[in-house]
Amino acid sequence: MKELLIIAIGSALVNNVVLSQFLGICPFLGVSKKVDTAAGMGGAVVFVITIASLVTSLIYKFILMPLGFEYLQTIVFILIIAALVQFVEMFLKKAMPPLYNALGVYLPLITTNCAVLGVALTNVQKEYSVLQGVINGIGTSVGFLIAIVIMAGIREKIEYNDISESFQGTPIVLVTATLMAIAFCGFSGLI
Repeated sequence: MKELLIIAIGSALVNNVVLSQFLGICPFLGVSKKVDTAAGMGGAVVFVITIASLVTSLIYKFILMPLGFEYLQTIVFILIIAALVQFVEMFLKKAMPPLYNALGVYLPLITTNCAVLGVALTNVQKEYSVLQGVINGIGTSVGFLIAIVIMAGIREKIEYNDISESFQGTPIVLVTATLMAIAFCGFSGLI
């Protein structure tokens, strides 16, 4: 139990996928303009990464390894992730049309979000069991959710500040992301 907790905290805070590993930057910067949209994207990423971690771990351990097809892991993982994202997209389109419209092009981009593939490959690289891989997926995706919601909250507040013209827009967002990354380095003492 202690090991699973260390994996979860480590992947969520210490090795945050966005702020430490710099994976998933595209949706992090693109969807973090409003907190509700960022939370929706974070929720979709939590679902996709968690399910992808489970399915990719099972397929790797029980199909690819026994058959000696480990070299196909990347292509198989990409196909699994693409199928899961299509499922999420269809679900959101039917169940939550406002969120589906707010996410726009960024929802299909989860397919190419390197954070999702990065988690699946990290699970294989670190030789995690299926349970450890799922916990790593949950922790990583919760870390993504935390980072994107914090960034969205900061960006909403920045709109009302008087910022010099040279820093308006993307420059202030990148400076904010840099400061967040530095702040998250403080979590390195947890583990």
